[in-house]
Amino acid sequence: MYDTCIFDLYGTLVDIRTDENKEELWEKLSLFYAFYGAFYTPEELARSYKRLTGEMTAGHEELRRDSHEAFPEIRIEEVFRALFEEKGIAPDEPLVRHAGQFFRILSMEFIRLYDGTEEMLSAVKESGRKIYLLSNAQRIFTEYEMNALGITKYFDGIFISSDEGCKKPDLKFFRKLIDTCGIDPERAVMVGNDGICDIEGAKRAGLGTVYVHSDISPAEDAPDADYVLPQMDMEQIRKILLS
Repeated sequence: MYDTCIFDLYGTLVDIRTDENKEELWEKLSLFYAFYGAFYTPEELARSYKRLTGEMTAGHEELRRDSHEAFPEIRIEEVFRALFEEKGIAPDEPLVRHAGQFFRILSMEFIRLYDGTEEMLSAVKESGRKIYLLSNAQRIFTEYEMNALGITKYFDGIFISSDEGCKKPDLKFFRKLIDTCGIDPERAVMVGNDGICDIEGAKRAGLGTVYVHSDISPAEDAPDADYVLPQMDMEQIRKILLS
């Protein structure tokens, strides 16, 4: 039925927990900034980070704030750049990226593939179907996390909201993928764990839909998807996509 499979990442293929309020995070991140001449107390750094993210997201409507999403309508590295600049330091791009990634690692409780993820992706890939990622996420986090988890190789294209300045369920984000890759929506399916961002957005774009309720799905009623899985089941996802 489908020759193109589009996946969400967090909560669909990857299980992740982050906590940005840990005292240890801000203590260690403030030390990192001090290494490069930007001196903050942990409390000051936390306040500045929250202020800057608030300023940069002002005017952007947010459907919800999921714990695994780091302000996907902006480029989060601009926050880490501004934190240096407010202390008179002009950082280069690698330093900004490394600051952001250090923050991400410090915030992370764990990150792992759901059981059977790689086997499912491998089977879909071997069938000759195209595989794409459409994720509300930050490039400086997601690209590297996918590499670390060993799944980048399965994707024919990766589309991340921080690159586009918009996020699911915005039709513009779906159209970017569809138009860039020449996808026929009638032969494509979106697999995701979010009834609004993934399923409603995909339906407006004319895509087929598979909803899977995972442990980090938003609290909501099951959406009107073509297929609804009440719990994570990679074998069932594989069967649907290859049917």
